[in-house]
Amino acid sequence: LVDGPEGKRMGGFTRFVEIGRVILVNYGPSEGKLATIIDIVDQNTVLVDGPEDVTGVSRQCLPMKRISLTDIKVPVFRNPRERTLRKALEDSDALNKWASSSWAKKRAARAARANTSDFDRFNIMVAKKQKNRAVRRQMAALRKA
Repeated sequence: LVDGPEGKRMGGFTRFVEIGRVILVNYGPSEGKLATIIDIVDQNTVLVDGPEDVTGVSRQCLPMKRISLTDIKVPVFRNPRERTLRKALEDSDALNKWASSSWAKKRAARAARANTSDFDRFNIMVAKKQKNRAVRRQMAALRKA
């Protein structure tokens, strides 16, 4: 056992299923939304809450297979009220931490790429060709000099 960033670490794991852990729902109607673990029902199920007006996830039980644990943890006790959880999320700046993480940026880039039209992809291809042509010209000029 080696101490990690939060003072605890098992093997190579740093993301534990614990109350206050911010999760990403990866399956179901709330797919792609953030929620917070507020209670552990059993070894396969957790009770999560968004709150719904903040993240769009209502209070519900989710199986562990449908969630992904993030590095973000919110300081709350077991089964907090929605108002308490909302205040804890604001105080810990959890949503901004998520938005600035590389995981969230990759998901946003993938979503933006999926939403491009055929004409947008064509314009991107033309811009790449123009950039590569300019780079080749500059490299050729530097080789001659």
